[in-house]
Amino acid sequence: MPDLLRTLYTRRLRRQVMTGPLPKHVGLIMDGNRRWARQMGLANPSLGHKVGAEHVEEVLSWCEALEIKHITVFLCSTENLQRRGDTEVAFLMQLIEQVVADRLTRPNARWQVHLAGMLDALPDSTARALKEAVEATRTCTTGAHVTLAVGYGGRQEVIDALRELMYERAEAGGSLTDVADTLTVDDITPHLYTAGQPDPDLVIRTSGEQRLSNFLLWQSAYSELYFCEAYWPAFREIDFLRAVRSFAARQRRYGG
Repeated sequence: MPDLLRTLYTRRLRRQVMTGPLPKHVGLIMDGNRRWARQMGLANPSLGHKVGAEHVEEVLSWCEALEIKHITVFLCSTENLQRRGDTEVAFLMQLIEQVVADRLTRPNARWQVHLAGMLDALPDSTARALKEAVEATRTCTTGAHVTLAVGYGGRQEVIDALRELMYERAEAGGSLTDVADTLTVDDITPHLYTAGQPDPDLVIRTSGEQRLSNFLLWQSAYSELYFCEAYWPAFREIDFLRAVRSFAARQRRYGG
């Protein structure tokens, strides 16, 4: 599509989605970085991670234009830490540190940063950079929140939430039987990594893969899912707006 036509089409799409219901919270599974790099003929497939990480800021600007105030970005899973080679993991961690420092914690930052994942599983420098980003953006007044899922796994999150809940009840003098007899969904939610954040209305995954890959398993129980063929570094505003348009056209049933 020629640039002019693409610009005009993007503007039309943006106007169209602004008239319909918009998601309040979008989850993003950034998939296809390495495959994009191979497709582009790059000698080192890990360079796809670099382009993909830098692309996050642009995607956040699209969300800001639609006044979508909550975004959760899946940057690195627990499986990535365990199964990828040491060199690739180190490269990815350095990228995360760089993007967080250079793009998300600038003066007058527009997004308040939150974390989801096992910081203890990350290199000390990465965990420190993430914590510093949280502190640096704590006073952000735009009302926009971006949650970085790093060293994240949805199953582990539920385990950690249950463990924290049981410790809490034990300290209050309760027993395991008491927990089992009274346990509700509302008991677990405050102990999730994302406590205080709304559940995602829409989860977008790039690269054509159609699975959640352990991302926000508890929170996405009633989310609308959208799978895009584009690899993450090639994910355009047009693709994003089409996902939002698809969301607006759906009748949400919440399990019905």
